[in-house]
Amino acid sequence: MKLFVSEGNPHCLKAVAALEVTGVKCDVQYVSHEERVVPYLNRPALPALLLPSGVHLFSTNAICRYLFEVNGQEPSSLCNQWLEWEATDLQPTVLQALHLAVLQGKGAEASKLLQAPLSYLEQSLSKGKTPYLTGEAVSVADVVVWAALYPFMSDSSLALGEWKCVKTWFDRGALMHSFQSAAQKVLQGKGLQGMKSYMQRQPAPQSSQSRETAPCNSSPAECAQAEESERAVSEEEMEAAALTWSKGLTSGPSPHQRQHPVLPQEGKRNVLVTSALPYVNNVPHLGNIIGCVLSADVFCRYGRVRGWNLLFVCGTDEYGTATENKAREEGLTPQQICDKYHAVHSSIYQWFQIDFDFFGRTTTEKQTEIAQDIFWRLHKHGFLVEDTVEQLRCENCQRFLADRFVEGTCPYCSYPEARGDQCDKCGRLINAVELREPQCKVCRQTPVIRSSKHLFLDLPKLETQLENWLDKSTGAGDWTANAKQITRSWLRDGLKPRCITRDLKWGTPVPHADFKDKVFYVWFDAPIGYLSITANYTDEWEKWWKNPNQVELYNFMAKDNVPFHSVVFPCSLLGAQDNYTLVNHLVATEYLNYEDTKFSKSRGVGVFGDMAKDTGIPSDVWRFYLLYVRPEGQDSAFSWADMATKNNSELLNNLGNFINRAGMFVTKFFEGCVPQMELLQEDKKLLAVVGWELQQYIQLMDKVKIRDALKHILNISRHGNQYIQVNEPWKRIKGGDADRQRAGTVTGVSVNVACLLSVMLFPYMPTVSQTIRDQLNAPQSVVSSALQGGGTFACALRAGHRIGTVSPLFQKLETDQIEALKKRFGGQQPEDEPPKRKKTTATAANAQAAAVPAPSAAAATATAEAATANQVDPERAKQLTQAVAEQGEKVRALKAQKAAKDVVTAEVAKLLDLKKQLALAEGKSPEPAPQKGKKK
Repeated sequence: MKLFVSEGNPHCLKAVAALEVTGVKCDVQYVSHEERVVPYLNRPALPALLLPSGVHLFSTNAICRYLFEVNGQEPSSLCNQWLEWEATDLQPTVLQALHLAVLQGKGAEASKLLQAPLSYLEQSLSKGKTPYLTGEAVSVADVVVWAALYPFMSDSSLALGEWKCVKTWFDRGALMHSFQSAAQKVLQGKGLQGMKSYMQRQPAPQSSQSRETAPCNSSPAECAQAEESERAVSEEEMEAAALTWSKGLTSGPSPHQRQHPVLPQEGKRNVLVTSALPYVNNVPHLGNIIGCVLSADVFCRYGRVRGWNLLFVCGTDEYGTATENKAREEGLTPQQICDKYHAVHSSIYQWFQIDFDFFGRTTTEKQTEIAQDIFWRLHKHGFLVEDTVEQLRCENCQRFLADRFVEGTCPYCSYPEARGDQCDKCGRLINAVELREPQCKVCRQTPVIRSSKHLFLDLPKLETQLENWLDKSTGAGDWTANAKQITRSWLRDGLKPRCITRDLKWGTPVPHADFKDKVFYVWFDAPIGYLSITANYTDEWEKWWKNPNQVELYNFMAKDNVPFHSVVFPCSLLGAQDNYTLVNHLVATEYLNYEDTKFSKSRGVGVFGDMAKDTGIPSDVWRFYLLYVRPEGQDSAFSWADMATKNNSELLNNLGNFINRAGMFVTKFFEGCVPQMELLQEDKKLLAVVGWELQQYIQLMDKVKIRDALKHILNISRHGNQYIQVNEPWKRIKGGDADRQRAGTVTGVSVNVACLLSVMLFPYMPTVSQTIRDQLNAPQSVVSSALQGGGTFACALRAGHRIGTVSPLFQKLETDQIEALKKRFGGQQPEDEPPKRKKTTATAANAQAAAVPAPSAAAATATAEAATANQVDPERAKQLTQAVAEQGEKVRALKAQKAAKDVVTAEVAKLLDLKKQLALAEGKSPEPAPQKGKKK
């Protein structure tokens, strides 16, 4: 076994401590924080434990648990509860406290943040009669909790308070040699400051105001009560909430009353929102949808309810090699492909209820006109340079290869799947000719280098202007942490001239006489599509795009699009010197994966936009789950099991249960009319708690923290369920006058909370939101009044208000239904495939497996086992990925040593064949080995 760790990484402290305590034999290798140890992950994951089987563990607590199990110490149920508490409650708090103490020097605030988990730990230890958390001996629970708290408990400058039992327990561990050794190895005796390098590379953690402070073994009602009791509510807050409630609704404009064209208005907050233009040559998958259009749609719906004057534009990106190749595949012209897939995209986004003001496209006269105007302005101001460049040309396809149609090994970090313009692992710019072992992505032949004259945007000449603008924009705007980090990395490496022309036919023509046979490069041309799409929406488009003093611009995208929106496109507009509106808020998500792998249309893995509606699951439920797992601070994954769990627990049992009960009580007990309400302190407390949750929701949504804001909606319904459960209106309605009055108050307050929830849900689940308001017969003004003016929780449904017909909002997702969907989208071999084809493909695969010697035992096993035709096998694919990486390193080493040509050729042949075996394990059909593969 081998354990990969990095110095100063607090997570690694736990793993090393577990290794020291158990004494398990394992090699420890120290790597950099950015090292991608686990080959099938697109992000660094440390610590990571490589098992003898070739499988990696990269969940810290799973690594610790595994080491104890190897040592013969199975965790008890109590031990597992502590591990769950550490992961879900303590660890997020610790990371936030580390951010405050290490990076901001706010030790006092960090100490304050730790009081709640320390209090829970103190209470638990004081009740126990054993020296350790779970018994007489150290368990894995002690290791992970002790290591999590070590940076703070060992720092005498932090005033954590008098926690007698916690200190005794901590000191007992600190005296153990294994714990001391682990702390010294990971932190080098530097304490909190030893973590600075690691913390600087991490996104700022999001605060969580409503986490439980203990592992909850109680009933849902008791858990909810514990959650609500976390935040003390003062008498002043309760009285203020009651006063606000009593004033009722204020009038406001309906968010649906839009007059087109939407144009900037004096005295209004004018917000222009763009979503990264999706490529027209494919069908968007769930990751594409949440990363761009859905996130933008939620923010736009929210902004309109807030009363902002907002324009939301998007459209299909239709030029470039991708379109040409798709046209060739389908036997259509590029224009026909664009027409076909523009309609496909439009249909998908309509089903997902994406409410664009205008969804356009880039193959328009306006695009040509505006792009060429910007080009001539850049030319006039001296920001374009000419140069002859070497580029890759595929002789088999008879064309120069656009950056994204060549793939090879990154020259900087050795990532084996780097594109010809950028590496997804290290994020660095790449010139395609610098790639090692390049391949044409169309035919998999090795391209050759040819020369061609091109035009470049002189980014170094614009660098000072760009940095001045970036300082202002990132300082005043809401840029996500990854957007800032990626942009800084580009500037840190120094900007280089960026080629803006390509040797293609399908694109915006370059108007310069010397370059008449070329078109604009997609990353120069495509962002200009935002302008041309707006121009196709309204002739007065310049009121949005040449009006930086009145307009705030939000760009939504996935992180791989960041540098083109934060560096290349802004430089184009700055150099044009025409008073263009530049981005104020750049919102970038991380990646959404599918289960434990990537989305792949060719392998049938994952849900794509045109498939979602065929599952029978409503689009609102899809929206809810995608937003619940939105990859805001780190990569996340779509999981069928988790989707079912969230639907059944959060939507059905929490949100839907509360709203349905509130409405049914009005119908059943009060003949469909909201009863009279006489507020007691308990009711005022609920009003104050709900009002606070509403304020948190607004603050987070204003900052485009969409996923975190959703949790406050669910918190409110939890508070509501607990309020109903404690007061039992179904029992009180059968009592005397006082009890009946109490039942009426609880029912009236509850149905008003349900009404507020309908408004807060509107950006996330528009159909469900409208259904709730229809069932409650809520006045239209409730939509805007609840969120405008800072947001208030007022009584919207007064006594005597008659509601409509109430019915359940959600349906349970059954296990067999989910299993069937998981199988359907998991890339399995179709059962009705002709047996002959299976046999033929399998025979070919076995022949290849027998013919090519693998460089390692793991690879040999994986190769032999992967010979089942088109059968996706993630575990074997992982092993083969490792084998490919090892063989790639071997080939590069031989080349660097200038080994004999025949030796290098033999090892390259092994590498290519291993890649084919990997393709088989991933369910792909391997391409036949080229007969003539020599470079010219």
